[in-house]
Order: sequence, then structure tokens, then C-alpha cells
Amino acid sequence: MTVQETERPAFLQKLPSALFINGQWIEGTSASSLTTANPFDDAVLAEIRQASTADVDAAYLAASEAQPEWAALPPAARTAVLEKAAAYLQANYKDILALLSAESGSAQLKANIELGGTIAALREAATFPSRVFGKIMPSNFPGKENRVYREPLGVVAVISPWNFPMLLSARSVAPALALGNTVVLKPASDTPLSGALILAKAFEEAGAPAGALNVLVGSGSEIGDYFVAHPTPSLVSFTGSTEVGQNVGKLAVSGEHMKRVALELGGNAPFVVLQDADLDEAVKAAALGKFLHQGQICMAINRIIVQEPVYEEFVQKYAQLVSTLGFGDAAERKNLIGPVINDAQLASVTAKIERARAEGAREVLSGAIQGRVIPPHVFADVTPQMELFREEIFGPVVGIAKADSEEHALELANDTRYGLSSAVFTRDIEKGVRFARGIKAGMTHINDIPVNDEPHVMFGGEKNSGLGRFNGEWAIEEFTTDHWVGVQSTPKKYPF
Repeated sequence: MTVQETERPAFLQKLPSALFINGQWIEGTSASSLTTANPFDDAVLAEIRQASTADVDAAYLAASEAQPEWAALPPAARTAVLEKAAAYLQANYKDILALLSAESGSAQLKANIELGGTIAALREAATFPSRVFGKIMPSNFPGKENRVYREPLGVVAVISPWNFPMLLSARSVAPALALGNTVVLKPASDTPLSGALILAKAFEEAGAPAGALNVLVGSGSEIGDYFVAHPTPSLVSFTGSTEVGQNVGKLAVSGEHMKRVALELGGNAPFVVLQDADLDEAVKAAALGKFLHQGQICMAINRIIVQEPVYEEFVQKYAQLVSTLGFGDAAERKNLIGPVINDAQLASVTAKIERARAEGAREVLSGAIQGRVIPPHVFADVTPQMELFREEIFGPVVGIAKADSEEHALELANDTRYGLSSAVFTRDIEKGVRFARGIKAGMTHINDIPVNDEPHVMFGGEKNSGLGRFNGEWAIEEFTTDHWVGVQSTPKKYPF
């Protein structure tokens, strides 16, 4: 249904429903429009005329023309823009929080985590302009000096997902801008407001020059491949599913204009409980690490692996705690679990529940699905052959598998084509470290949940979970390039 303007989140009154190109809010030139709505009740939040390939060209042209002047600014000037953008988000915190919750179905806890993390990411990136440095290296040739300059890449293309739309856009946009690049951002179609237009507004208010950040709201079928294969960007930063990310990678490197890629893709996070773990702590962590944002997080617990001596006790305690979690409208503070994002996601998760039952997993907790709200489902006695063990769930469903030994637990943890985040619970910290280092993943947390992200600490995965690293010093590396400039200050001796 369409709701009255006064019923919409207040922030929409000052957020244009349009594309943002070359510092101007403009209507897209596609024949199609996008309606973004609350996934809980379908209340319409905005209607946006979408971008065509001509709009893609215009955005890349604006970014390309703005980049040299933006990169030439003193570091303090770029820092000031980032700090002002962060301050804008902070000043409008409550309004943006409500919009983020409404558009993405985020419970209050998750929305606060995301908005707080976005502000932190901008503030961390604001330090980058003064943290970029090159090297002077010796030469084997008399009278020569080797200088290695660290330079911006140029124009960066960013494609962001719907699950943490604001944070996962900012994680690429902020460092790219801070380091002297300009950006063209394409958000997910489910979350264009919180995934992009809020950031465009923040940087506009912060005084970013026209063309520094451009936003295209458009369907993947119309502009997706064109956006990636376009000759202008030097890097494509993509966060989303492994299957789509693999296609992005192919398009980026196989066409006429090769470019770098930074890919943060799917996960199948193991949560390992060894027999000496504090079970009460492990149960609480496993509840939050699985059901935060309905499990629609690439780092969310996908498989719980419990050592045999404490297996049944863990299953009982876990089901008991999870049964107390609130679910329903994300706007209600009592609910940790809100609606899944759309009907396609609803169908996918529902199919996984039915498949788990058909494959013989023991259903220890379930509930009736209401609209797009799926109550938490817990299955025990899951085996490596079952879909629930092998595939990313991306919903409020989890399987628990039994490990015969610590070695078996590690084998099960690594039995996946993914390698993003992971966790292990044990009272013996050093044993936990040894176990963690045996997991083939980019990130592992001991006595904590796998859902972790700090703006100054590296973030990224192994195997089919992606390429590259985000955050902190790793982002500086990712969004810049080295340029060797050899300086021969005295005449060189040539053999002729």
C-alpha cells in the first residue's frame, strides 16, 4: 500500500528520490521506475525513476572529470569533507535510524550497529589522506634514485548489497574518496535510500565537489553489466553473493578494459563449540551470531559444530534460549528478528526449511511463517551431506552438527567452499588460537561471534568468499596504486 507522506520516516522529507550525478539530483532516463517499500508491511517509502546506460555514461564522465582536482586537494581538505559527512549522519541519527529500519527490515539493535558503524567508517577514512606515503629506494645504477609514489586509482565503481546497505556502501565509498579517487555507487534495488542516497546527501551537505560521489539507482538487468564493463573505472568494489561476484570478476578482467576487483562475497560461517567451552556463553553468542538481522549477514553463523560430550546439552540450552527471541515488526524494540527483505528471499529460506525436513534433520524449534517474518528455526543432527550444512542460508534458520573430536570439528569447519568468518568457543585461549589458525578463513574469533567488523581492522575472506581486504591500512592498499618513478640525476653510461 502507499502511505501518506506524514506517515513516512521523517528523513524522507529532505532526501530526494532521484539519481545524484555531478552534484545534481536528477531523474533517471530509464523507462522503468523503482518502488522501495518496508518489507514488513509493504508501505511505500519512495518511487525512483531508474538509470539507463546513458546515465551510467554521465556519472562516469562526471567522476572522471572531477577526479584530478579532488585528488590534488591538500589532505586536510579531503579529511574535512569526510568528517563533515560523518557529522551530518550523527546530527540526523534518529531520522536515519528510522529510515534504515523501515527500508531494510532492520531491528533496532542491528540498525544502531549499522549506522554507528557507518559513522565510524567515515571517521576512520578521514584519517587516510595523511596516512598515505611512498618510498625512496636505492638503485644499482650510479646517480639514480627510485621513488615509489602511492597514487589514487582514479574512478572507483561500487556495487553494494541490501543487507547492511549503508555500512557496506560506506566501507568502499569513504576510503576511495579519502584517498583521492572519485566514486560511482550503485546500490541494491531493495535499499536505494539507505544504501546510497543518504550517503550522497551527507557528502553534498559536507561540501564534496560535484562529481566526487555519484549515485545510480538502476536494475542489474538494464545497467549491471554495462556498469562493470565500462572503460572508466579502475576498480570495481562489489559486495554480494558469490555467484554474482564471480560474474563481476569475469566482466572486470575479461573485457577490453581490464580493471581491479575487490570482492566480498558469500559465507558459510562455522561456530565451533569445543567440549571445554562455557556453554552458557556459547549459547548466548550463537543466538545473536545467527539471528541478528534475521541471519541475513554474510558473516552470520551458518553451521554450529559442537563436540560430542556437550552436544545434547548445547542443543537443549540453545533451543530454549532461541525460543525466547522476539520476532515480527522490526520497528518494535522487543524484536530481534524482523522480516526477510523480499519474496525471493522468503521463498529461498522456506525451501531450505523444507529441504532440511526432507533430508532428515531433527527439528528442535520452528514456528509458523507470517508474511515475510520467519520465526527462528533450529535443526539438530545435521550432516555434511545436507543442504543446510553446505549452502549459505541467509535467513533465521540454523543447523547443528556433532563433532566426534576436536580434529573432527576442525575438519567439519573447513568442509566448505567458503572462507569468510568463523568462531570457536573454548576455555583454553591458546588452544582456541591454535584451532583458529587451522580454519581456512579470513577471520576467526575466539569466544565471540563471527559477526564482527571494526573499521581499523582488516576485513575479507578466503576461497569463494572473495578477493581483497577492506578497512584500515588494508583499504589504503586496496584503493591506491604504486607508481615507480626512476630519477637518473647524472648521465648514464650506455654501451654505444
